Formats: sequence, C-alpha cells, structure tokens
Amino acid sequence: MDLAMVGLGRMGANMAERLVRDGHRVVGYDPSKEAVAKAAEKGIESAASLAAAVEALPSPKIVWLMVPAGPPVDKLIAELEPLLTTDDILIDGGNSMYKDTVRRAEYLRERHIHSIDVGTSGGVWGLQEGYSMMVGGEASIVDSLRPLFESLAPAADKGWGHVGPNGAGHFTKMVHNGIEYGMMQAFAEGFAIMERKDFDLDLHQVAEIWRHGSVVRSWLLDLTANALDKNPSLAGIAPFVSDSGEGRWTVAEAIELDVSAPVITLSLLERLRSREKDSYGDKLLSAMRNEFGGHAIKKG
Repeated sequence: MDLAMVGLGRMGANMAERLVRDGHRVVGYDPSKEAVAKAAEKGIESAASLAAAVEALPSPKIVWLMVPAGPPVDKLIAELEPLLTTDDILIDGGNSMYKDTVRRAEYLRERHIHSIDVGTSGGVWGLQEGYSMMVGGEASIVDSLRPLFESLAPAADKGWGHVGPNGAGHFTKMVHNGIEYGMMQAFAEGFAIMERKDFDLDLHQVAEIWRHGSVVRSWLLDLTANALDKNPSLAGIAPFVSDSGEGRWTVAEAIELDVSAPVITLSLLERLRSREKDSYGDKLLSAMRNEFGGHAIKKG
C-alpha cells in the first residue's frame, strides 16, 4: 500500500521503516530536514513539503500522523484538509486524547474524509518486535487498512485489533498507559525495598530469576533487568520521572465514570512527587510534627 507518514521522529521513522521492509511504499515528511534525510537512508521516500507528500500518493490517499498530541494534530489537520478529498483516510497514530479524536473524526466526517485512530505501543523496540495497535474507526475502513496493521504488528494475527468506533483506539491506549504507570510503580517500589535491605542482594540477578516462571514476569520486567544489568546502582540517573499525559487522562476518566482506580492514581502522584526538589508540603509536615509533639526538625 502507498501512504504518507507525517512526523519522522524515532517512532514514526521506525514504523515507516518496518512498512517499507514489508513492501509498502512510504512517502515521509517532517519539518526537520535531518529527520527526512535519515528516513531516506532507510528507503523512505522524502517529500519537501506536506503538500508534496500528499500529492505523491494515489487516491484514495492514506496519511498517517505521528506527531505530539494536542495542538500539533489540529494544526496538521487544518493544513491537510484542503489537500484531501472524498474517501481519503487520515490516521492518527499518536497519543491523542480520545475526546479530541472523537471531535476531529466528526469534523472530518462532515468533509467526507475517513478518520482512524491507532493507539500505538511498542516504543523503541517496535521496529524489531512489532507494535501493539488498538484501532478505532469505521470497520470497513479499518479492514481496508489491514495490510498496514499486519505489517506493523508482531504477527499478522497478533498484537492489533479493531476495538471500536472513532476514539476507542486512543481511549484504550490511554487506559493501557495508566495500567503501565501502576505496574512500573510496583516494580520500582519492590526493588527499592530490596535495595534498602542489608542482604546485599544482586537486583539484576533477582530480576532475571523473576523473568522465568514467576507470576510477575513481563516485558516491563525484561526491561528492568536490562536496565539493572547496564547500571546496577542507577548512577547518574536523576530521581525525576516525567509523564506524557495519558496517566492524568486515565485518572480523570476514572473520576468521571465513578470508577475507583487508586493504584493508577497514586502512581501518577508519585511521578509528580519525584519532581519536587524543595517540597513545601514536606517542610510543613515536619513543622506540624514539631508543633504538636515537639519532634525534632531536620535542618536543610
């Protein structure tokens, strides 16, 4: 199949490369000339502009976006709208908020342009292992794109599926990432407990033991073992954990739906806490303990 990949960051470029390897034609566009040049080295056709990328495609045109969530997606849709026509297909493979996806789908539907949302997981390993894809949109359009999903997935019949209407793909990926937050936090806390104990444990060895036969074996544990093998003491790594938004959206959705999600919520709050270099709240807690109980205050 022929398509344009807009956004040739690491993930977009890797997805495009995997498609090219499987015989698809990919025309790539990115504002970064360096990104376009690197993509061209991997067999991805380069376009000098967004219009040129779309013009290079046969009809119906398929345009796959791999750009940051939020305003960048809306900006691209505004630029693409005059370049697309009836029955063309626009795919958002980024981590858009599902409510934005539903809104955009309705906007495009009114202009007779099909919209597909693909919640994509796999990170830097996707090129090698394949991507997990949760696809939302019209069933007939998803089916017409099956060759693309089969090429990108770990296997043609594994790791991807049509999960529902427009927005369902990004909604499912949002919850997936919320679960990921909780799993990561549990591993981090467990290994922190073991690191603190005076048994002089080899934490990489423990991770390797758990990888086989244990009920907690998982890809996250595999990656944890890799990290501990490379850097057992985690030297040089700042205790600062970023978040890209999906955990916040999951927590907000849980509240809106009256669903109790304490593990996901607390894991998000722990990430926020990791960024506090000078916690006013902790200082106040110490001051309160001193006021009511005369407990000593540790000077900073």
